[in-house]
Amino acid sequence: MVRTQRGRPRSFDRLTALEQATMAFWEHGYETTSVSDLTRAMGISAPSLYAAFGDKKTLFEEVVEAYAGSYGAYGGRAFVEEPTARGAIGRMLDEAAGLFTEPGHPRGCLMISAATNCSTPEVEESLRARRNANLASFEARIRRDVETAELPADTDARALARFSGAVLQGMSQQARDGATAEELAAVAETAMRAWPPAPVRAPASTAP
Repeated sequence: MVRTQRGRPRSFDRLTALEQATMAFWEHGYETTSVSDLTRAMGISAPSLYAAFGDKKTLFEEVVEAYAGSYGAYGGRAFVEEPTARGAIGRMLDEAAGLFTEPGHPRGCLMISAATNCSTPEVEESLRARRNANLASFEARIRRDVETAELPADTDARALARFSGAVLQGMSQQARDGATAEELAAVAETAMRAWPPAPVRAPASTAP
């Protein structure tokens, strides 16, 4: 029995189209990127976009997930691989200086720049929730370092976490305004100097 295929097969590579959509949203933001902009960037028709990805909002949600697991994964790696909050956040800011300015993709951070002038409440809230989750992870790691005496007992973990987030967001905007990797690396280094110094540990006793 011969089975007839229902509908026309896709004539495009889905992952490539998703990457092209990522570039469009990253460059222009969510609100000002139209479906026409997306179909032009992705090289597909509007019906193909809707069939493969759903509507614009659903496509953007998939873009954000893909971005978080690729271009945006540097922060998560730093927190997994570095043993202290100072090391993790310092590494994150330093790597962001390079990522935000490297050629081959738009400047800055998609999750920060895509929210600019966003008037779609669901998208705005989703991006805000991700940024707030990052702040919460910063704060949790800082609090852990306070508990283990890697940071002074009087460290304001919440304020330090928000300061670090503000530096990261500011670096993204400055990258879009033309700052170089070297200039942003200097910002990251200066920001880490504002952290409280590590407590001086008493030397181990050598008495018998």
